[in-house]
Amino acid sequence: MTSDIHIRTQGRAGRITLNRPEALNALTWDMCLEIEKALDIWRLDDEVHLLLIDGAAGRAFCAGGDIVDMHRAGTEGRFDYGARFWGDEYRLNAKLFHFPKPVVSFLHGFTMGGGVGVGCHASHRIVDDSSRIAMPECAIGLVPDVGGTLLLARAPGRLGEYLGVTGARMGPGCAIHAGFADYYVPDGWDALKAALVADGDPAAVDAAASAPPGSPLAADQAQIDALFAGETLGDIARLLTGDSPLEVSARKALHANAPLSMACAVEMLHRLGDDPTIEQALGMEARFTFRALEQGDFVEGIRAQIIDKDRTPRWTHAGPTDVPAIDVAAMLRPLGPLAPNLEIWT
Repeated sequence: MTSDIHIRTQGRAGRITLNRPEALNALTWDMCLEIEKALDIWRLDDEVHLLLIDGAAGRAFCAGGDIVDMHRAGTEGRFDYGARFWGDEYRLNAKLFHFPKPVVSFLHGFTMGGGVGVGCHASHRIVDDSSRIAMPECAIGLVPDVGGTLLLARAPGRLGEYLGVTGARMGPGCAIHAGFADYYVPDGWDALKAALVADGDPAAVDAAASAPPGSPLAADQAQIDALFAGETLGDIARLLTGDSPLEVSARKALHANAPLSMACAVEMLHRLGDDPTIEQALGMEARFTFRALEQGDFVEGIRAQIIDKDRTPRWTHAGPTDVPAIDVAAMLRPLGPLAPNLEIWT
């Protein structure tokens, strides 16, 4: 078992601790496979009453996937690498969503991208004042994935479009309002974990929770609903002309992130509707991500943000109003026999 993750049974709990604090607990392919093995065993183990997922102490529960290897594969022309990795990761996301026992996740610090896929499909999702949850994939030429489009599609009003294209970070109150978290527990996490391990009863979470802090997203809901109601990314961009703080920050994000990714994110959410299944969400995400190393802006986005760190990506399209519908359609064509196998347990 890799030292990047600590998997064990303790009391009545199956415990998973992401253990790469120096890398913000970023998720690797091996870590995904190790978690999946544990889920397969624990769902049938009568001694395991619940799952407890946390991250090693530091700045993040999990700040995303480790994508350096992805960049290398893309630059070397090994385009199947992404489909194989994401196929395994998406199967894990589906298993977490459907796990037949309570799953309690402690989402401290940054929880982004792949971290959302591990932590935000749990049945009991806990945040504190340090929590910052986001789906920032459009900044690197990808789209919200790991089942994130399920959460975005189910978010109130047009929050899904707003969070998906801007990558805006949510504190604890906003995360609960948007449906990415359930419980605000500002302190006493060690004691709560001890109680969960001892009793295997998630009722301890309800007992420990406090009323969440206020949510700026809730306060801005009406404005977001009006500004992000467009049918396409271009429609949204043309509405963002005001000088309110929300419009200024959103406009800045739309002119920084990859136009093709944002346009596809909007289209994906509209195709999925208000209440997709996890399989529908992951299947839609795969249409984009399985093509991302060979097409689109993903390799360039990783280069600019992670490899060279020059923060000046050269996107395929000039801006958010310059993405033809045919380019969106090309990225979101059905995959046919190449679609991920999301059959989990029989």
